[in-house]
Amino acid sequence: MSFRIPPLAQFLACAFLAWGLAQLMPQLTFGSHLWAYAGYGFILSGVILLALAVLAFVRAQTTVNPIAPEQAQALVTTGLYRFTRNPMYLAMALILIGGAFALGNIAALAASVIFVGTITVLQIKPEEHALQSIFGEAFAAYRKQTRRWL
Repeated sequence: MSFRIPPLAQFLACAFLAWGLAQLMPQLTFGSHLWAYAGYGFILSGVILLALAVLAFVRAQTTVNPIAPEQAQALVTTGLYRFTRNPMYLAMALILIGGAFALGNIAALAASVIFVGTITVLQIKPEEHALQSIFGEAFAAYRKQTRRWL
């Protein structure tokens, strides 16, 4: 399985894009300290969610490496993974949304939409294919009962 762009690189590119869009379109700024605080809340929630998701993989003694899902030794379906199949990517999207709010610019939100689209096509779908190959019916059942995002 080959990936063109690692998830962290996609996240960082989208974060830079959000910042760039905010700089290029200052007329789309919605200034308020409340929005900034909401943004910090989203960022903090994303960081916590990401840490908990990684911890679940560590506890299950399976790989966290998104480039090599074929090395997965366990299918994690408990904790956060009962509600979403991709809490790590969801966390990254929350951080991007929070960043847009903290920047106070509506154009910056486009980066989170782009992230969700690219991570789904370039990472999640190939990962799901690999997990289906490894875990077979167990993954198929999990996929039926748990949404990809929320």
